[in-house]
Amino acid sequence: MHISLDGFVAGPKGEMNWIKVDEEIFDHVGKRIGKTDTALYGRVTYQMMENYWPAAGKEPDASKHDIEHSTWYNKAHKVVLSKTMKNASLPNTTIISDNLADRINEIKQSPAGDSKDILLFGSPTATHALIQQNLIDGYWLFVNPIILGRGIPLFVDIKDEIKLKLLTTRQFTSGVTELNYLVDRQQ
Repeated sequence: MHISLDGFVAGPKGEMNWIKVDEEIFDHVGKRIGKTDTALYGRVTYQMMENYWPAAGKEPDASKHDIEHSTWYNKAHKVVLSKTMKNASLPNTTIISDNLADRINEIKQSPAGDSKDILLFGSPTATHALIQQNLIDGYWLFVNPIILGRGIPLFVDIKDEIKLKLLTTRQFTSGVTELNYLVDRQQ
């Protein structure tokens, strides 16, 4: 999740043009994404992704990142949180519309797939729902060097404190800083 220094994941109208990404970040992120086989999205983010990634790697001017991410995206199991979406247009896609905790825990415990990681991409509303039900095991944040002042916050309606253990940090030449936390459930 990309985040501003003051905790916003998008501008007031959903703008994300402030996010800094470059080949250095794409390469770094690609290595971690390549180790997982499950992507989780909210409906809006999923629809944005499905409109681009399935064919992005086959375009004549496709970048290295486009080719690699498109290949991964087409193989990955996609999970979509949505109360309104009934059918997925892409294969290998599961829609969760109710019993969020039970369904996410089923996927976490599923023996299918080589990875135990489920990576949540963007999707602030889905993220809020997962945080509120204590379903997020870690936070992989890319803090961008900007203060937005207003927008869509990452953290809303937090009822109980969430203790975190810092796993790694990394600063990129663009000024973006990666923070990788694990939720500390050993309390």
